[in-house]
Amino acid sequence: MTDNNAKQIFADFNEFYLKAVEPLKNANPIFVRLDGKTKGDTRVIFAYFLYQDKKWKVNADTHIDRLKIAFDLAAKGDDPFVVKYLRDNKGEYLAIKGEPVRNSKVYIYAVETK
Repeated sequence: MTDNNAKQIFADFNEFYLKAVEPLKNANPIFVRLDGKTKGDTRVIFAYFLYQDKKWKVNADTHIDRLKIAFDLAAKGDDPFVVKYLRDNKGEYLAIKGEPVRNSKVYIYAVETK
């Protein structure tokens, strides 16, 4: 049995942005978030990408404009992310360098390997 809901895995953040985020935003210019909603949280995964030898999941409630900030940093040759630890130290997430962590609207988490 195949999983028709399998999310795409991109080789890196740049590929993720160019192949998943930009086309979505171009087709839906009014979207603020990847899921098209304006509020509420979700555990829905939009896609995955690889970064620092780990697989990262991008939640669908991530704001598109924040991903653009990270993409622009990467385009300048800068590493756009800082790896941070969750409060319980049981996982990692990515924060955008130079951006406040509080109310970041970026929900990118390391996928646990089992």
